[in-house]
Amino acid sequence: MYDRAREAGLLGVAHAGEEGPPSYVWEALDVLKARRIDHGVRCIEDERLVRRLVEEQTPLTVCPLSNVKLRVFPNLQAHNLKQMLDRGLLVTVNSDDPAYFGGYVADNFRDSAAALGLDRDDLLRLARNSFVASFLGEEQRRRYLDELERFAAQPSLKTIS
Repeated sequence: MYDRAREAGLLGVAHAGEEGPPSYVWEALDVLKARRIDHGVRCIEDERLVRRLVEEQTPLTVCPLSNVKLRVFPNLQAHNLKQMLDRGLLVTVNSDDPAYFGGYVADNFRDSAAALGLDRDDLLRLARNSFVASFLGEEQRRRYLDELERFAAQPSLKTIS
């Protein structure tokens, strides 16, 4: 089905590495040829996989509140989002069935920032990553990234931490 979807012009995405082990991420990349991994938080357990994900800049769409709800992490303070960001992974913050897991994108951003002590640079990197990882066309992606840079350059935002 993934081959047929690619033939139809769709980009491959796979849910892997949340409750399942890092080997599921490997399979998503190598067997399904996924271009984005939804979740992927357990990749950090496999150093070789982390190196590959960093090198290929494969997007990981992390949903911190659902990761806690599913007990992948005991609480938000224990989440590895900051570690993933610091390792150079192309990680983004997302929501995952907000009605069930309790939190839209802004809630995931706000709660993660508070729980993990994410600073201004971390938050800007997460915002940039979301555009880099998107399936937008290059021209539209560049417009959004330029707009984000203009927003970040505002003097009133330079002291926010």
